[in-house]
Amino acid sequence: MGCTSCATGADGQPKGCKNNGTCGTDGCNKLTVFDWLSNMQLPADMEPFNAVEVRFKNGRKEFFQNSENLTLSIGDTIATEASPGHDIGMVTLTGELVRVQMKKKKIPVKVEALPKIYRKASQKDIDIWQGVRDKEADVQKRSREIAIRLGLQMKISDVEFQGDASKVIFYYTAEERVDFRELIKEFARTFNTRIEMKQVGFRQEAARLGGIGSCGRELCCSTWLTDFRSVNTSAARYQQLSLNPQKLAGQCGKLKCCLNYELDTYLEALESFPNTETKLQTEKGYATCQKIDIFKGLLWYAYEKEFMNWHELTAEKANEIIALNTKGKKPMALEEYIIETPKPEKEPFSNVVGQDSLTRFDQPKQKNKKRRNKNRNKGKVEATAGNAPKNNPKGNAPKKSRNKSGNQNRNRKPPKNE
Repeated sequence: MGCTSCATGADGQPKGCKNNGTCGTDGCNKLTVFDWLSNMQLPADMEPFNAVEVRFKNGRKEFFQNSENLTLSIGDTIATEASPGHDIGMVTLTGELVRVQMKKKKIPVKVEALPKIYRKASQKDIDIWQGVRDKEADVQKRSREIAIRLGLQMKISDVEFQGDASKVIFYYTAEERVDFRELIKEFARTFNTRIEMKQVGFRQEAARLGGIGSCGRELCCSTWLTDFRSVNTSAARYQQLSLNPQKLAGQCGKLKCCLNYELDTYLEALESFPNTETKLQTEKGYATCQKIDIFKGLLWYAYEKEFMNWHELTAEKANEIIALNTKGKKPMALEEYIIETPKPEKEPFSNVVGQDSLTRFDQPKQKNKKRRNKNRNKGKVEATAGNAPKNNPKGNAPKKSRNKSGNQNRNRKPPKNE
């Protein structure tokens, strides 16, 4: 949902609007919402919902009442009520979907209790807002230096200026409780403005900063995920994933939120499987579960004294043996319940797209080599044929005479000294 300025330029390079997250169409922003009710008219006896959703830096969204009945649309820059002064934000949603969003976020749908929208932002408001936004990187660097000098165990992850530059919000993460009373005094003297400290979790920090996950896509928490549910290692166990903390952890250092996406489907599939801790009792001995395959519906069991030999059973057969054990009966052995399925013969490789060899590009080079060698040999033969004597019409070089021992002039007598 990018605007026309995100298209490709005349020279093939991306144009880009250079707005750095303040796109006028709200297509490049985080956690954007598409207003699918924008082209629908309300009934005649129904008044439009007089509240709007406003986005601030890094996906922070709040709801405000349009007490002045301003004509607002998505992408408008407005001045909103703040404490103290006013803040500058961008309208991301209007109309009835605002009511739906408020219900979704469990905010009381009372327009009168919401803060107000003052006006549409003037050019002076936008200039002040952009000026303080440019200072945030430098302020963040200096604030981290002050926190390190004071020896505080905290990390200042982000800094947000209010639109009128009357207040600065410092977002930080910390493992334990931090006494930052001295830090606030130091910040007030250094930056000469009102200071507010907000502690966020590690997941919220990753959502504010954004990034690329191990899947190669943008982080879910910074693009569309709005609620953070607890993730346990049991979710990885149910999905038969290796408990490797480096692979299961996301950019925030916590377990990936995507572990919960397919968990319900796995739990539903595991209902037909027996408990892996239940031992199968047979006349041959007890068998324990070694491995399961949820997709194929198979389990592998091994006798307690023969852990190297695994026996493949279906979930239905394993449940059948457990049912016999509950009745006090024992089958003879697991081999009776193994269903030997004929393995499908491997089909020979079929050349679908004409690429049957990895060295197909080397064949023309080999042919060219042969042709070159042939041409070279022809040139040599022609040269020897041109230099051949008359009594040797074939052009073959005369053979040197050799004796029986194969050495030339071996029996030749040395010249006499005069």
